[in-house]
Amino acid sequence: MRIQLVVFDMAGTTIRDDDAVNRCLREALQAEGINVTRDEVNAVMGIPKPVAIGALLSQAKLGGQSAPPGEVERLHADFLRRMIEFYRADPGVAPMPGAQACLEQLKRAGIRIALDTGFSRNIVDVILDRLGWDLPGFLDATVASDEVRRGRPHPDLLLEAMRRCGVDDVLCVAKVGDTPSDLLEGTHAGCALVVGVINGTHTRAQLEAHPHTHLLAHLTDLPPLVQAWA
Repeated sequence: MRIQLVVFDMAGTTIRDDDAVNRCLREALQAEGINVTRDEVNAVMGIPKPVAIGALLSQAKLGGQSAPPGEVERLHADFLRRMIEFYRADPGVAPMPGAQACLEQLKRAGIRIALDTGFSRNIVDVILDRLGWDLPGFLDATVASDEVRRGRPHPDLLLEAMRRCGVDDVLCVAKVGDTPSDLLEGTHAGCALVVGVINGTHTRAQLEAHPHTHLLAHLTDLPPLVQAWA
């Protein structure tokens, strides 16, 4: 069946941020005296950020017990502030190499494109404005983690993207991302293509351990794969 919709992750997949998500999460925790490593944060990358913060708190401070909601909310607010400041002002914010051309090539081929993310809507809108991707007709849909009941690795984000794009059959959908949670999201949804890109937060070896149909070095390799799928 022909691919009608490609659902891309944002940070690390289509958006270059030089590991800012990981850094801002660690800095928000460090401001409260909680030290976590880059690898520990990478292990929860791609899931809704309040869930990620709760998991890191539980692991680093609470001996596996659930984090108090008020503490998670406070840390998440600090993380949001840091991320919004970064995406508004940092000169390094840009599309990932090949991302703009990839999206444009898919659009020209009549394939719908959507973004989904572990970010909340306020961060998503800052990024889209910064890159000029909020222009009418460029993206067919964007879905933020605070707009669905469950974030990754559940399929809710992707299913909502399908609904917003008017695509009914998941066998006509490709999911693309740079984290294990992206691959699990696409797999749990039953996508025809579940594609990992290895120029983001995770290496090929790290992604190979998770279910996928393809691993690609760059987004420039994606349009031929999608257009040849039948």
